[in-house]
Amino acid sequence: MRTQPVTPRQRRSSRSQRSGRGFTLVEVLVALGIAAVSLTASLRATSAMMLNNEQMRAHLLAVWSAENQLALIRLEQRWPDVGQTRFNCPQSSLPLECRQRVTQMPYREIRAVELEVFDAQGHRLARLVGFAKSN
Repeated sequence: MRTQPVTPRQRRSSRSQRSGRGFTLVEVLVALGIAAVSLTASLRATSAMMLNNEQMRAHLLAVWSAENQLALIRLEQRWPDVGQTRFNCPQSSLPLECRQRVTQMPYREIRAVELEVFDAQGHRLARLVGFAKSN
């Protein structure tokens, strides 16, 4: 019995039949590497969004706290004393400290009220300036 030599075409077809059965280890490792990089990138993006969301929430609550204090001055129609005061002004579950500075304007019946709101670590979250007039 005589064997015939294997032609390059037959070699290719036998390789394609073998590769049709599954993926090689290298292919699987490359696919896993790509998936790992993709998941890591999405995890970083998600964590950055969550941190940004918390910062925006704190800033918003600080602005509300400052606006509430200015509204209180206007509603009570009280003439604020010139000088600086500090007081707690929490919003929701966020502990905040307000610092209010009142200065006399060139017109005697108007005073500027500057409110700065700080978080527990001392970072300024908001600054708001309003005006009060005498009655």
